[in-house]
Amino acid sequence: MVSAKPSHENYSDLLSQIRSGQIKIPQFQRDFVWTINRSAALLDSVIKGYPVGTFIFWKTDERLRSVKDIGGDTLPEPPEGQYVNYVLDGQQRLTSLYAAIEGKSVKRESGSIDDFSKIYVNLEASEHDPIVTEEHTGLAEGSYITLTELLNGGLGIAKKYDKRYWDVIEGHSTRIKSYSFPVTSVSSAAIDVATEIFTRINVGGKTLTTYEIMAAKTYDEKQDFDLTVKSSEISDRLTQVNYETIPEITPLQLIALILEGECKRETILNLDKGDFIKTWPDAISALESAVDHLRSSYGVAASRLLPYNGLLIPFAYFYFANGGKKPNANQAKLLTDFFWRCSLGGRYSSGLEGKLAQDRSRIDKIIASESPAYDWPVDTSPEFILRNGWFTPSRSFAKAILCLYASLQPRSFDNNGIVAVGNAYLKQANSKNYHHFFPKAYLKKEGFSLVQANNIVNITIIDAHLNKNTIRAKAPSKYMKDFKDSNPNMDQTMASHLLDDYKPYGFGHDDYNSFLQKRAKRISDELQMRIVPQQIDAGGQAEKADDFDPEGEEFE
Repeated sequence: MVSAKPSHENYSDLLSQIRSGQIKIPQFQRDFVWTINRSAALLDSVIKGYPVGTFIFWKTDERLRSVKDIGGDTLPEPPEGQYVNYVLDGQQRLTSLYAAIEGKSVKRESGSIDDFSKIYVNLEASEHDPIVTEEHTGLAEGSYITLTELLNGGLGIAKKYDKRYWDVIEGHSTRIKSYSFPVTSVSSAAIDVATEIFTRINVGGKTLTTYEIMAAKTYDEKQDFDLTVKSSEISDRLTQVNYETIPEITPLQLIALILEGECKRETILNLDKGDFIKTWPDAISALESAVDHLRSSYGVAASRLLPYNGLLIPFAYFYFANGGKKPNANQAKLLTDFFWRCSLGGRYSSGLEGKLAQDRSRIDKIIASESPAYDWPVDTSPEFILRNGWFTPSRSFAKAILCLYASLQPRSFDNNGIVAVGNAYLKQANSKNYHHFFPKAYLKKEGFSLVQANNIVNITIIDAHLNKNTIRAKAPSKYMKDFKDSNPNMDQTMASHLLDDYKPYGFGHDDYNSFLQKRAKRISDELQMRIVPQQIDAGGQAEKADDFDPEGEEFE
């Protein structure tokens, strides 16, 4: 049960605990943003005895990633095993007190520097006027004193001022030093509870992400482990192979699946820090092997082509549990079946965490070269492909077909060069890499609806410059004639787009319906070669591959 114990601390006790590292600001807190003026107003309230709110600390012996510097001071780590008070509420006020009383210079994110030693106490001010201020222009020389001098100067400083101010200086100093700051110390709380408390009293109810909490929880200076640094390193490496859009939570889900067999939020947050750090290197190696596998085996040349980001996790689990070894021939066949079943069958459209836990068992069977049983069917018939072919790059079914296209290394119509596929070109449906073989503008003139025109069967992946500068709204019979004249290897080019033996496909006569039927059959044939048939596949399939419904879309 969580214990919340109220108490009081004076400013010297608070500052002493900050200096010793006993009070820490966890990294998930936002940056210090208070201005000098606002900090002066806080000290003005203190000097007048006004309430300034309660500090809420989480008292724990856990070590989180925390802010190391305040006002240029590098704060120490407390001895191992000693408790730490992490600030859940009051970070801006506490940092203001520290910076103002210590007279620190604070460097902002913009690079500007605010000098908190430039906070003054007006010795002439009444209790109805601002006593503590950042502005001393207009005050007579000798009628104001810096806050740091007031608190740290002693009698020697006071004697520099007119005798009539001595009692004022002493009174203001005493009021600040004796001010009783209310503190609530939360103890016996797990990290997810502590961060829930933080969420409720800060940032307008915006929940901290699992990643933000784990970045704080798993930080270990002795082992040189900083999740934010490690994640940045992974991101840099994945960017080099066009996988920069992988979510930062993915490695955490993978490690939870490895260690606990499931990857729910609470499971991740309850992972043992030592186990997490120990597992990290091999898990990341497995993740990178999975990326290589998806790119080389299934045409997922860029992460935006992944039907589901979650697909990386079972494949990474395979490499981890298989000792980092590549799949043998039988394992490769079963993994291929798994990939296309998940991608075409809408596997991770909902309930990702629960389904990943189930699929870990399936991957274990594949490692043992045993075919898993599946409880969802997959339909690769031409009719199903056409019926569910509405094209938008966010749909898993459409992405699966795009992966098929990409796996064949599509070649450029004009010169037979291999088309480069990267995330910069795959984000939107109007990307110039996505070419409607029968252009939508042409089909609109011919009386076809948008639903008929915007079908994945009508999509090819080509170079952007062809779409923009050459093809535009021309009929296929016209623009393909021009390309055939310039491309002596047209047969190879067309085969790379599943348009081999292309003459009967209908576009010589601009027959769109014939084109759709023949290419859907060709796509179906390719997919069937990648699926290991199961009895459930013969039992029928839903009318739709996923929840997307194109009704109501307007013709572009």
